[in-house]
This record gives sequence, C-alpha cells and structure tokens, in this order.
Amino acid sequence: MAKVLIAGESWMTTSTHIKGVDEFSVHSYVEGVGPLKNALEAQGHLVVHMPAHVVPTAFPGTEEQLDEYDAIVLSDIGANSIQLAPDVFERFIPGQDRLAALAKWTKDGGALAMIGGYLSFSGFQARAAFRNTAIAEVLPVEMLPEDDRWELPAGLTAQVEQPQHKAIGTAGTEWPPLLGYNRTILKPGAELVASINGDPLIALAETGNGRSAVFTSDCSPHWAPREFCEDWSGYQQIFSGIIDWVTKKI
Repeated sequence: MAKVLIAGESWMTTSTHIKGVDEFSVHSYVEGVGPLKNALEAQGHLVVHMPAHVVPTAFPGTEEQLDEYDAIVLSDIGANSIQLAPDVFERFIPGQDRLAALAKWTKDGGALAMIGGYLSFSGFQARAAFRNTAIAEVLPVEMLPEDDRWELPAGLTAQVEQPQHKAIGTAGTEWPPLLGYNRTILKPGAELVASINGDPLIALAETGNGRSAVFTSDCSPHWAPREFCEDWSGYQQIFSGIIDWVTKKI
C-alpha cells in the first residue's frame, strides 16, 4: 500500500444565463478525481486529494513535507498553481520553490507521476508551463514549447509496447480508445510502455535514486471516456501499476 497525494483534478465553472433583458451567473465546483481515486483505493492505496484551488496554499514545499507521502501525482494542475503561493504572487514575499523541492525529493528516492490534461505538461496554449521548471529534469519525457494538446475526437487506441510490463499489470493489449493526449518526446534512457499516435502514452524513468512516470492522456473525461475510465477493468491495473512502479513495489 502506498500513500498517494493527487494534486489537481478539480475545477470551477461560471455560466451566464441570459433571459430577455435579464441575466445571471451560476457557479459550480467539479472534481474529476473520482475514477483515479477509486481505482487506486480499490487496489489498497491510501489516496489524499488536494483540489486545484487548495494547491497554491497547501502543496508541500519541503522534502520533509513531501516525505509524508509515498508518491506525488500531478494531474491537470499547472506549474503556476504550485509555484505562486499567495505570499509570492499577492504580497511579493520570497517563498519556497516547491517544484524544485519536488524534483530534488524525487531524485533523492521519491516517486512522481504526471497525468495529462489541459493543464499538464505544456498544456493549453502552453499555460501549464512545466517545461521551464525543475520538474522537466526528472520526467521521462521532454515537453514541447507550444500548446501540446493532440485532440482525437474520433478516438484512437493505444499501442502497448510492453504487454508484460508490471507497470500495466494484466491490462493486456486491447484498450478502449482515448480522445486526446499531451504530445511529448521520449527521453533517451526512458522506458516506453505504451504509445499513442506514435508518441509516449506511458513512459517510465529512473531519476537519481527515485522514479518518475507519465500517463500523457487523461484519467477522467473528456480525453478518457467512460468506456476507458469506468467500464474497463484495465484502468485500475494501469494506474495502480504506475504507482507500484514509481514506489518500487514492483
């Protein structure tokens, strides 16, 4: 069993309703962490979810704080939310470089995974902005300098490069299609477990004394349709396998 911190996978939306000459706004809060959290817990892992709006104030900033967890998962949360704590962004007070601390923690024996989304890797209009942070050094893939989203509205099935790899358990080779991913480039020496459209989907790397992994598509809709993240037993195998691999359980 691993204690896993998942940062991100939540969002707030605002919609404006116009009825004749009158209008009003409606706000809602949504969490997309459910499929991933449920899958990991079903495999015996302890999951702590840190919603996106909590990340700027609460994300661990020291190796000691990171040591409270066996693995850190970043999912659809941009670099700015981690780096720009309120004291830094609003009050101009120097603070912690939390991504540098996370990178060092990983190299010192920690376990890091990044899951794709509009605010993962480079992301929508490159706003996720991880490419120019310390995290870029420890991931198994290189990030693009531009918007890296590759939308696949007709769906595309992954190519499993290593069907017997322990990181995907018994997921096999027949996976439901995905609707998009973040395009990246496999680093020399990294291990490619699955690809999509010729690009990395699941990649793994040893980094110093630690390990890192990426799943470049989503863990929930819209890129991961319900057939992938809710109806397919392989989903649980993949994500639990990634956590087991980065935490050196397998």
